[in-house]
Amino acid sequence: MSKRLVILGAGESGVGAAILGRQQGYDVFVSDGGAIKENYRNELEEHGIGFEGGAHTEERIMQADEVMKSPGIPEKNELVKKIRKQGIPIISEIELAYRHKGNSKIIGITGSNGKTTTTALTFHICKTGGLDCALVGNIGFSFAKQVALEPKALYVAEISSFQLDDIKDFRPDIAILTNITEDHLDRYDYQFRNYINSKFRIVENQTSSDYFIYCEDDPVTMEYFNNYPINSNLLPFTMNKEPNQGAFIKNGQMTIATGDEKMQMSVYDFALKGKHNQYNTMAAGIAGAMIGIRKEKIRDAIQTFESLEHRMEPVATVRGVEFINDSKATNVNSTWFALESMEKPTILILGGIDKGNDYSSLHDLVKEKVKAIVCMGVDNRKIHEAFQNDVPVMVNTGSAREAVHAAFHLANKGDVVLLSPACASFDLFRNYEDRGDQFKQAVREL
Repeated sequence: MSKRLVILGAGESGVGAAILGRQQGYDVFVSDGGAIKENYRNELEEHGIGFEGGAHTEERIMQADEVMKSPGIPEKNELVKKIRKQGIPIISEIELAYRHKGNSKIIGITGSNGKTTTTALTFHICKTGGLDCALVGNIGFSFAKQVALEPKALYVAEISSFQLDDIKDFRPDIAILTNITEDHLDRYDYQFRNYINSKFRIVENQTSSDYFIYCEDDPVTMEYFNNYPINSNLLPFTMNKEPNQGAFIKNGQMTIATGDEKMQMSVYDFALKGKHNQYNTMAAGIAGAMIGIRKEKIRDAIQTFESLEHRMEPVATVRGVEFINDSKATNVNSTWFALESMEKPTILILGGIDKGNDYSSLHDLVKEKVKAIVCMGVDNRKIHEAFQNDVPVMVNTGSAREAVHAAFHLANKGDVVLLSPACASFDLFRNYEDRGDQFKQAVREL
């Protein structure tokens, strides 16, 4: 009898897993507590997969041999607790994709900040180098769907801690950990250590034939590094040392050293600006070198990379006021990086759903660079408490349009309006993309 696979959640990862499961001969059933979007419903019907939306039929779910849980569903969900209690194994989509990927290789990228940029740049380097590869995971296409419908020799995958929580055998050939800062603590019982453990799971199954690329300047990574048995080959990137394997930047020059090969490049030639992007570029550059791409191709890719939408994205300059969309900054650390790179007086738009944020790391930068804060959220109390002594002006707004108008009103020629919310977007928007799109639309209408 074929294995019964129940999938919770009919979004990108759930539907992708369902298609792969069906193709591999599992008996697949998809259950979503909410409404299923039309495009996903059509895909399930097209592949002849049974599904339900708007409710969960527990009896049917409890008959599963295995459950694939979408990353958005938390452990404290009652249904998840019941499945755990029954002893039914729960896996994530990347585990299912890994199981059926054949001989393909995986570059897996995780971290609290910079992972999307690093993933996109790594993919750009691999494409420029002529590899048969796909961009999957949190960015782009479902990993499982890609394996099912258009398998590639290499997958460049952006992986969240939620996806790492439910792996068993998943093992990337090259793992990148960009950094670890407090994020998603609401999902980890407000225990930072639980979140750190999740991130380090990316190397858990690696062997001596694999590679682990990590930031030697990140205090949390280095503090916990020796608590995990790491069997892979270590490739650090840093600005404070000169490792003989890995990458470093000294006097504006990046050096990537892998095996006996060395490659050098001036940081002034990087398409991506800002110190945090120099770290992202080192990580992606090492991955490209390890997967066998020639130096000149890596150099070429780093120079031609276009930055991502919603990540420090210049929108427009209106009457001398520059607007920047950094809606992807869903945690405090991302906002810290954004503010650090500001060179003009800044009006900062903050707010949304607070994930247990500690704003103290922002105080110095806010005092130094921010002339006004525009709050954009349902509950802005915590932001007011955090910054009331740091800025002369704080305003509350309840939509992207209001926030843009208020910020424009407070700005003078030569100022920057920066949307870098430090919070999740689900109080007023569908997701951070929707928040960024509404912000850009409002700026265009000024």
